Amino acid sequence: MNYLFIKDLLQYARKEIFTLCMEKIPVKWYTVIYFLLINISILSIYKGSEVLRLRYKVLFLLILSLVIAVAGCSTREPSVVESEQPGNANAEQKQQDVNLALYFVKFTADDAYLVREVRSIPYTKDVATTAMTELIKDSKSIFAPGTEVLGITIENGLATVNFNDQVLAANVGAAGEELGIQSIVNTLTELPNIEKVAFQVDGKTEGRAMDWWGHVGLYEQPFSRDLSKVYEPTIWVTHPTPNQVASVPLLIKGSARVFEGTVSARLLDEKGNVLAESSATATAGAPERGNFEMSIKFAPPAEGHGVLEVYWASPKDGSMLDTVSIPLQWP
Repeated sequence: MNYLFIKDLLQYARKEIFTLCMEKIPVKWYTVIYFLLINISILSIYKGSEVLRLRYKVLFLLILSLVIAVAGCSTREPSVVESEQPGNANAEQKQQDVNLALYFVKFTADDAYLVREVRSIPYTKDVATTAMTELIKDSKSIFAPGTEVLGITIENGLATVNFNDQVLAANVGAAGEELGIQSIVNTLTELPNIEKVAFQVDGKTEGRAMDWWGHVGLYEQPFSRDLSKVYEPTIWVTHPTPNQVASVPLLIKGSARVFEGTVSARLLDEKGNVLAESSATATAGAPERGNFEMSIKFAPPAEGHGVLEVYWASPKDGSMLDTVSIPLQWP
């Protein structure tokens, strides 16, 4: 009877430890000791020389069984299904899409300025060359037909763009030449590894290449980023990006050309309820363009999605002007 009881106890102990392992519940050292003490107390109930030796043998087997079970738990690796990891489901889609910010020259009856346009293109490793190709081949381009990029080298933050000689055939006037150069520079300096830009024609910078389009020339290259002549859009947001998972607090960064530089933002749930609001002052007010940065603290809803709206308020009636809407996912 005593032997059967001890045998059942040993089987029960092994079953309990095995269950903990299967459920991935960590088995701590103090849990093992506590379990052993209970079983030692139970075994001590049975006295007498006929079970004394059996009691210690079973106790030894019980300890050995627990040690093996715990060792098995501690070395068990959690199974990982790659496709279920956060972000992996959209990894292929993210690799297929690249967002490019391109700067085009726009002429009006009494002015000329730059317009920033963001477009999505299929994934490419050579983003700089692709951006230049998009800029040159677009219907809004001021470059002469047949203009080609022969290559782009990037070293220590300097991008050197090598064009074929057809690039020199453009005829856009002095204002158009300055803006045309800046459209290239601003487009390429959107990329994080480029700070300045220089031009070549068939691998050279001297002679006709130095005159460029005949007005401004390349005499002061390399050129730096300059957003002072970017009039459209009034506001753009560089962070967060569309469909990004919103962090708490939510960091908002961008550029604005608004009255007194005051930029406002509000976060909405999928029903249009306002969750939180904030505002910031850009580094410059209209007619200049300035950068802005702010953060919004909010309590994320349990489900659904949200929308971030960035705008400036009308000095006349407080209405929202030039609103930029960005869809977001909740954390």
